[in-house]
Amino acid sequence: MKNENIDEINIQKSYYKRTADQYEKIHNADETDEHFFALSCLAGLTNYLKIESILDIGSGTGRGLKYLKELCPKIKIIGIEPVKELREIAYSQRVPKEELIDGDATKLNFRNSEFDLVCEFGTLHHIRNNKLVIDEMLRVSKKAIFISDNNNLGEGSKVKRSIKQILYALRLWKLVNFIKTKGKGYTLSEGDGLAYSYSVFRNYRQIKSSCKSVHIINTKDADINLYRTASHVALLGIK
Repeated sequence: MKNENIDEINIQKSYYKRTADQYEKIHNADETDEHFFALSCLAGLTNYLKIESILDIGSGTGRGLKYLKELCPKIKIIGIEPVKELREIAYSQRVPKEELIDGDATKLNFRNSEFDLVCEFGTLHHIRNNKLVIDEMLRVSKKAIFISDNNNLGEGSKVKRSIKQILYALRLWKLVNFIKTKGKGYTLSEGDGLAYSYSVFRNYRQIKSSCKSVHIINTKDADINLYRTASHVALLGIK
């Protein structure tokens, strides 16, 4: 990932190497998790979109791949994961090596429109240059892209959300976040590793410019205005 700070990439990889054996326990994902909800939504859309192939970005230990394969057994599904230790966990759980390969989300080693749909689940908030990732997802997708990720503007209490939304509207959020993170621009936690302050809505116009229609759903409980109240969002862009 050439466009990211190499130190940040190494920190992220080091975290996943250290926690690979405990990855699934730490992240505690099950079928009530927001990403499994999003996976179920995606599986239901595959017939509507006539999807025959899917590329998943940042597949980790392959839980999402396995879940999608169960729901969509006739669809060709490939995942990429840059951390060898996480891929090895997946292989030990009978994920075929040809279905989970090494890869760089900012420079996908696939042809234009090679997959009907390209998706990601909780990956974009770990990558500084998420715009470049979206560009690559749009490039290699023929019919649609699907992202399930954070909306930092919808996280926290009503007061905290309002403050963040005002700062973002005034274009002050980057400065405040820079100060808050002591110049790093990211946070480190045992539960999520290295993460950036990210909102799915930040890439909305980018996706809309390349898609005929864009559809949004909250993957955790929220009020009617998802931008202001949804902490996690799934977005489908149809070309």
